[in-house]
Formats: sequence, C-alpha cells, structure tokens
Amino acid sequence: MAHRCPPWLCFTFDNRFRRRFHDPVKLFSPYIREGAAVLDIGPGKGFFSIPLARMVGASGRVFAADVEPAMLRAIEKRAEKAGVGGRVTSLLVRPGALEYPAADFVLLFWVLHEMAGQEDVLREIRAKLRPGGHVFIAEPRLHVGERAFEESVKRCEAAGFADEARPSVALSRAVVLR
Repeated sequence: MAHRCPPWLCFTFDNRFRRRFHDPVKLFSPYIREGAAVLDIGPGKGFFSIPLARMVGASGRVFAADVEPAMLRAIEKRAEKAGVGGRVTSLLVRPGALEYPAADFVLLFWVLHEMAGQEDVLREIRAKLRPGGHVFIAEPRLHVGERAFEESVKRCEAAGFADEARPSVALSRAVVLR
C-alpha cells in the first residue's frame, strides 16, 4: 500500500454528521437485497458495514476486510452494540495475499487509491463477484483527481467489469460496475 489511513484519523470521517451526505441506504439500496453477501473492503471502523448488515437482513452477511487489526476490532464492537454482530465477519487481509469470499456486492469507499497493485485486487474481486453482482467504488475528490479516477475505471474494465452507472456521491468520484 502506498498509504494507509491510520485508525486514529477515522473520527474525522467516521461520525454521525457524515450520514447527512453519505447515507448508506440512499447510496446502496439499489444494489443490496436481503440475504446478500456484501464485501466491504477497507471499511475503516464500520461506517458502512453496520448499515449494510441491517440492509442484508438476518439471512445476509457482511464481510469487513481490512489490513488493520484495530479497524476490525472496532467494527466487531460496533456491530455487537448495534445488534448485528452475527451478520458481520471481520477479515484480516494482507496486501498481496487477498482471499476474499464470494459476494453479491462489493464496496470500495475511499480506499482503492490506497492500494498497491490495483489490478490484482480488481481481478480477485472479479473472480469472487457472483453473477448479477455489483461493485461500488467511490474515491475522495481531495485525494484522487479525475484523470487518476478514470485510470482506475480503465483498470476495472481491463479486469472484466462494465461501467454501469456514475452515481452522484458527495465529496467523491464514483462508479458502479457490473
């Protein structure tokens, strides 16, 4: 990884005020169904993981995959407190040794730019995405310029994804892939 967001910095973007402009239900409900398997890559402290666990219902599962054990511990605590602990599974992954579970929906929110070897990550995700599944990628405008974002989209297409939508996401550049 070129850069990792340290756990202590998460409070700046993982707080209740953020829900005003990054409402998980509004952003992801077109792509999530009850019983779905969701892979949240680089979930921070679970800002999206917990609402996603509610969206997939009792028969669904959210896999929160991160390289930082502290982030995963925080997600586990928050999931238990929110009553969705049985729906959230923490996955400690190592850069270059990705082992993601099969998923119906994959979320990479403000994290793809932090990953070295994006091509390998995208191929792994493509191999694990179930038929009809979607990948939602959002990158922060402050860190990822338009040219860099479009280069990432081209890498996605080279990995076998089709650009399906360009949702409007506050403070972000975003694409939904199929």
